[in-house]
Amino acid sequence: VLHGTYGEDGTIQGLLELASIPYVGAGVLASAVGMDKALMKSVFRDAGIPVCRWLVTRIGEEAPVALARRVGDELGFPCFVKPANLGSSVGVSKVRAAAQLAAGVAEAGAYDPKVVIEEAIDGREFECAVLGNERPEASVIGELVPSREFYDYADKYVEQAARVIIPASLPPETAEAMRTLALRAFRAVDGAGLSRVDFFLERGGRVLVNEINTMPGFTAISMYPKLWEASGLAFPALVDRLIALAFERHAVRARRRLSFTPPAATPPISRRQAGR
Repeated sequence: VLHGTYGEDGTIQGLLELASIPYVGAGVLASAVGMDKALMKSVFRDAGIPVCRWLVTRIGEEAPVALARRVGDELGFPCFVKPANLGSSVGVSKVRAAAQLAAGVAEAGAYDPKVVIEEAIDGREFECAVLGNERPEASVIGELVPSREFYDYADKYVEQAARVIIPASLPPETAEAMRTLALRAFRAVDGAGLSRVDFFLERGGRVLVNEINTMPGFTAISMYPKLWEASGLAFPALVDRLIALAFERHAVRARRRLSFTPPAATPPISRRQAGR
């Protein structure tokens, strides 16, 4: 289980494909789309999956004043500024006013020249685990209650102060809507093996998909194994399922034809033969 740049962005997956080695998790395409927040949101939007408003900029592409005006017109403040290709909330900042935007973009741009800016959502945060290949399953829903203003790197890995509620206290229809959206998001990126889908639940009741993580955390405090344990699948059995899914997907791909052999040419029919 590899995380971050090269580990979950399609790079190592491509190498393993070339070497014909089975591996756990998503393939090249899903891994790459799942790492790039801008492409991911575009795929979700085109699939009819509800997401927050966002825009993309690149370092040096727009003057700070022009970018601040665009953000104010399209998203408003506060907003979140993120590196397009990174995880664990590294390089993410909450920008409360136009005067703070340039610093937020510079912080995100230190990790990726492509920067995603998202509207700030007033709501609760939830997660759902997905497991499977062609017939994926969704776990129970879990809620994250950050100890800080948002679920940042320190909250995730240093202080570990965020509260986790599994299963989440939700109306059954809302939980089922999240499970359905999790499976739709998984299929939209052509997921395989495992993924974790993160949600916002707005105060008015609207559910938004925040992102899909095609290689979710697998530490003792990680949500993915906890969600499946609460769904009746213990950690050893989960590991066995993931390994079996990796071999299943590898077997399917191994049966593909990778070259084309044209049929043997048919000799021309003479007029005498045609007239018989």
